[in-house]
Amino acid sequence: MGRVVIITGATSGIGEQTALFLREKGFTVYSLARSVKDKEGINYIKCDVTDKQSVINAFKEVKEREGHIDDVINNAGMGISGAFEYTTDEDANKILSVNLVGVTNVARVAIPYLRETKGHLVQTGSIAGELPIPFQTYYSMTKAAVEILSQSLCLELKPFGIKVSCVLPGDTKTGFTANRIKDSSDELYGERIKSSVKRMEKDEQQGAKPIKVSKVIYKCLKRKNPPVKIAVGFSYKCVRLLTKLLPAKLANVFLYLLYGK
Repeated sequence: MGRVVIITGATSGIGEQTALFLREKGFTVYSLARSVKDKEGINYIKCDVTDKQSVINAFKEVKEREGHIDDVINNAGMGISGAFEYTTDEDANKILSVNLVGVTNVARVAIPYLRETKGHLVQTGSIAGELPIPFQTYYSMTKAAVEILSQSLCLELKPFGIKVSCVLPGDTKTGFTANRIKDSSDELYGERIKSSVKRMEKDEQQGAKPIKVSKVIYKCLKRKNPPVKIAVGFSYKCVRLLTKLLPAKLANVFLYLLYGK
């Protein structure tokens, strides 16, 4: 009996690459997203993760088709940039709906199915959740929340045999960069917003290919005792360790010089 995996946000970027990679590894793959594609071997179900009933219906459909759900990759997400105080209510509500409400909707709906199979919930966080990026405060804030959610669920669900992991990609070259909602208002902040976002986008476009993240996710799924949190790439593992050893004030100086000045 092959493993059945559900991936949210699997029509682009890390999600799509992971869907294709897991398909090659023999998984039965279901993509849950607001849009559908026609990639051979991927089963697409239209689903809005911010609408809990939509998520409930999608999981029910997968269970009816396959009889079981073994793994869930909670990957759907978005980004916005700009000064926190100038962020519009519309943009703030949008990122909170996708990155927080959407993630929690999927996790809550997934748990009963994963309890049946002693399955694995993998959530896509970000290094930005541990290293807050100026002018991307909402993104860092929501990704930090995904980490805390993952750690808490790991403890709550352990007696049921459900494994929970949070994968932390760093700079990754995907369409995420172009899709980021930008507010470059420079009142009071001068050119700092544009400079910060430009630096971030340059780093992203020179970053790792999404397949690198997909391989980390696959390794998590295959491990009997997977890590609760895992950074993607040796350099980001070192950065995580360094920031934990350094005083927070010193780490903030580094981030300010890199993205805030």
